[in-house]
Formats: sequence, C-alpha cells, structure tokens
Amino acid sequence: MITAGQKSLCTQLQINFSDITLLQQALTHRSAASRNNERLEYLGDAILSFVIAEALFNRFPQVKEGKLSRLRASLVKGVTLAEIGRELRLGEVLILGPGELKSGGYRRESILADTVEAIFGALYQDSGLEVVKSLILRLYEERLSAIDVNEVVKDAKTRLQELLQSRKQPLPLYSVKEVKRADNEPLFEASCQVAILKKLIIAQGSSHRKAETTAAERALKLIEDKL
Repeated sequence: MITAGQKSLCTQLQINFSDITLLQQALTHRSAASRNNERLEYLGDAILSFVIAEALFNRFPQVKEGKLSRLRASLVKGVTLAEIGRELRLGEVLILGPGELKSGGYRRESILADTVEAIFGALYQDSGLEVVKSLILRLYEERLSAIDVNEVVKDAKTRLQELLQSRKQPLPLYSVKEVKRADNEPLFEASCQVAILKKLIIAQGSSHRKAETTAAERALKLIEDKL
C-alpha cells in the first residue's frame, strides 16, 4: 500500500508506478531491510550517466569530449544528487533502520544521493527508459540551462567542500525550507552549518539550489576572511 508521503513524492515527480513496491524498495536503506535500494542505485547510476551524457552531447555539439566528461561528472556527482534529494524532501520518506534514524541519516548526503539514483533505477524497471529519461531531464532542466561552456569556474558549494577537505574539516551540512510569501512566488531559505565557523549561515533564493549556493558563498567569504 502506498503511503501519503510516497504518493506526494510521485505527484511532485509527475510519475506513476505500476508496481509501487519498486518505489518503496528505492526508498529503503540497507539499514532497514535486506530488500533495499543498493541494486536499484547501481542501475540508476548507469542510466543517469547515459541520459546526462546524451543531453550534453546534443546541447553542446561543438564541445570536445574532455569538457563534456567534466560537465557530466559535475552533474552526476553525489553533491548534485544530494541537492536534488533535498529539493524533493526525500528525507521525509526515506525508510531507515533505527541506527540511521537516530544518527540523522535522513540528512546524510550519501544516503540522499543514493536514493535519487535508486528512484531512477526503480522507474526504469517499472516504466522503461523513455519515462525515466523524461524525469531526469525535468529534474536537471535548471542545471543544464545554467551551463556556460566558456566558463570553467567551480560553483561555491564545490569550492567550499574542497576548501574544508584541504584543511581536514568536516563537510558542510545543508538544510532547506520553503518560506511563505504574500505574492505566492517561490522562496527558499537555506542554512549551511560549517564547523570551523561555529555558527549557522542563512541565505534565501528562488530555488533550493540558489539558496544553498548563496549560503555556501557567504560561508566561503567568512572562512576566507578568517584565514
């Protein structure tokens, strides 16, 4: 039986599962059951890589293989997938074991990223390549449109992560919520927690991605001012 949260997720994704147990398996972490999302994640990873590779190939006919490969890697990496997972509020529908629940697994970047890939794998199994391809392109539409092939500047979230890793610091933790506005225009508030700053960085934007990016930019500036 489908839960209210799973039904809401399908509505948000604009998809329907003939076999809802596939979606439920995609949302199930290995800590919760032996029938979990690891195999579906493997399948979804391969499908995602192909769909994004094809989209880049068609969108940028003059760009050489090396740059296409770098662009694809930036789009299918765990950080990007976790962003999508937060945008979809997957933390609210994840099926986790008691240990992962207690330790905040529903916020963990790797778990969110793996679950997004598992959903792609599950939808492929249920409905075929064209349906899952359509979903991936919808989810990546903003990111694909924002690509400037003449610019090779790393985004703020990547730069922040690399800076913290170089100093052997914990990775930043992001949280995003939607803010109600009188004009009904979408507005999101992101918080970025960085151990080295010992305070929460808050920023707003018209999408999950923009809010998180702005928060990361502010965190970067504060850290650079300290160095």
